[in-house]
Amino acid sequence: MELLQGLLLISSIHLLAAASPGPDFILVSQQTLSHGKKAGLMCSIGIALGLSIHIIYSALGLAAIIANSSTTLWIIKVLGGSYLLYLGYQGIRAKAYTDATQQIKSKTPIKRSSLKNIGVGFLCNALNPKAPIYFVALFTVVLSPDLPLLHLVIYGLWMMAIQLAWFSSVVLLLSRPKINEKFQRLGHWIDRILGGAMILIGLKILTSKIN
Repeated sequence: MELLQGLLLISSIHLLAAASPGPDFILVSQQTLSHGKKAGLMCSIGIALGLSIHIIYSALGLAAIIANSSTTLWIIKVLGGSYLLYLGYQGIRAKAYTDATQQIKSKTPIKRSSLKNIGVGFLCNALNPKAPIYFVALFTVVLSPDLPLLHLVIYGLWMMAIQLAWFSSVVLLLSRPKINEKFQRLGHWIDRILGGAMILIGLKILTSKIN
């Protein structure tokens, strides 16, 4: 797969994954609403850095898996596609955030250092038990045994950039009072739309051919 084609495919999948309901999104929203814009941005940086852990261990072992075991690759595709279907299902079942928002706003703001906020975001992403399946499944779409190391590095950095850009946008939106109110009313509909798109991507991975 050509580099540009791989970047476009990764962009479409990973942006939807980053925007889908999950612990990272909840954490960034909570940090922004409870501790302010700076805390949310630092947390977003930590989440992006946490991706490096999954990218490294997924990439290091994936080439050998692809080269030596088509059965294992099939299993990974099934697990990864099924996980995307699960994320999509959770998205289309999303409910309004009114109650959660009231609970978050009722908490007393607590100031935290930038390093601590980065660490909170890093651990939230790095310790996510569902992430390994997703990243291995994602890499199987674009990775091959003869993939140049430079391309692999570019893919990894690009995913981190997508993650940071998305959550930074979320922080900037949630930090504006007027947009905050609108987002809380429409957020569950956005989750449902993204959930439907995630289901389509999961189905595509499940039905894709194994090379």
